[in-house]
Amino acid sequence: MKHLTILVPDGENNLSSIVGAYKIFSRANAFRKEIFKIELAGISKAIDFYGGLFTAKPHKHISEIKRTNLVIIPSLNHNYNKSTALNSELINWVGEQYRQGAEIASICTGAYLLAAAGLLDGRSCSTHWSAADELKQRYPKVNLKTDQLITDEHGIYTNGGAYSFLNLILYLVEKYYGRETAIFCAKVFQIEIDRQSQSSFIVFRGQKTHSDEMVKKAQEYIESKVDEKISTEHLAASFAIGRRNFDRRFIKATGNTPTEYAQRVKIEAAKKAFETSRKTINEVMYEVGYSDLKAFREVFRKITGMSPLEYRNRYNKDAA
Repeated sequence: MKHLTILVPDGENNLSSIVGAYKIFSRANAFRKEIFKIELAGISKAIDFYGGLFTAKPHKHISEIKRTNLVIIPSLNHNYNKSTALNSELINWVGEQYRQGAEIASICTGAYLLAAAGLLDGRSCSTHWSAADELKQRYPKVNLKTDQLITDEHGIYTNGGAYSFLNLILYLVEKYYGRETAIFCAKVFQIEIDRQSQSSFIVFRGQKTHSDEMVKKAQEYIESKVDEKISTEHLAASFAIGRRNFDRRFIKATGNTPTEYAQRVKIEAAKKAFETSRKTINEVMYEVGYSDLKAFREVFRKITGMSPLEYRNRYNKDAA
């Protein structure tokens, strides 16, 4: 029998991702064949959640588990920096387990513990879109995939975040137990199976965690001209800098080219219009500075994973 370790880190974590992983794997065990012995492990005897409203008591201290086959790291909520500092012993243990052959899966901001262990250097990683910019700044060697719901690379799994962790758990169930068991669990827990993208859920707020003041001013200008077509050459010239150097600094600071950044700003404005108004596709398109419907549709789909009409119908009941 294989061994599954669900971690209960010190600090404020997300209880649902611990309980959800435990329940789904337990149901998978009961459905056909008990593949995993499932244990919760941590570095404290008990961890309180939500001001002591709930308490989790791990089965074992991590030092008692010399070898495991699969480790699940839960979400760290919004206190991922504090949690990383509190869990150095656990981080070292995760790294050692991976070197011994264990596979490691992180949920949402649990990716911070993976990155702190050095296991994401040069590897693909997904996390919650709201934590992505800071993760990228703190761990620049990570190949961040902000649009992907799940990444799977060399025995390291990550996922986008929040309740999308259910899709990661189903993904792992299918890998270890087979498709039939994954479908059964999807039906029992009523989870949409095979969802691979978090694009439509991303709220683009602009990458402002850098220190390049020129780029910040350029971002502010782009954000103030949503209804206009912006010339990158003109924008670079307004800062008395060459186009190539301007692009280089912009990409370094934000992770996007100026054109990509402008597209994201415009599409975010279009999404809000579709969510809150009864405007037509063409009306919204013109409001965000596009005049070519085909081009607008292509950019919208690239960023959100769906067409403007599909997005409006999903998020605006009245318009639909």
